[in-house]
Amino acid sequence: MLNISARRRNKGTLELNIAPLIDMVFILLIFFLVTTSFVKETGIDVTRPTASTATVKPKATILIAVDAQNRVFMDHREIDIRAVRANTERALAENPEGAVVVVADTASSTGTAIQVMDGCRLAGAANVSLAAALPEGQ
Repeated sequence: MLNISARRRNKGTLELNIAPLIDMVFILLIFFLVTTSFVKETGIDVTRPTASTATVKPKATILIAVDAQNRVFMDHREIDIRAVRANTERALAENPEGAVVVVADTASSTGTAIQVMDGCRLAGAANVSLAAALPEGQ
């Protein structure tokens, strides 16, 4: 009898304070927004050639890919090789300090990669490089 009356009395006062939980969720959300880095992808998978002297470019913000069929991709869409200069100029206007990396497939022709790099330099890109992967084991 005493136990039942105690339950009834406590039933009305039971509450869950979720304010600290909401505070913690917002803090985690802000942490992930601040620490997330956004990497622009080219939109296609490319088999990069290997080079033992390859280095990591920390500020490579403009990526241009050339696939095995010599098609050129930028920002997840295929572009004409003659439009590389205009697209690079637009990307450099958004990010003047950005470096351009041409990611050419091993089966693509050297001439296409050179044309893309030339278009980037004509657009005013001072830092244009060709992507390579490190050999396995390095």
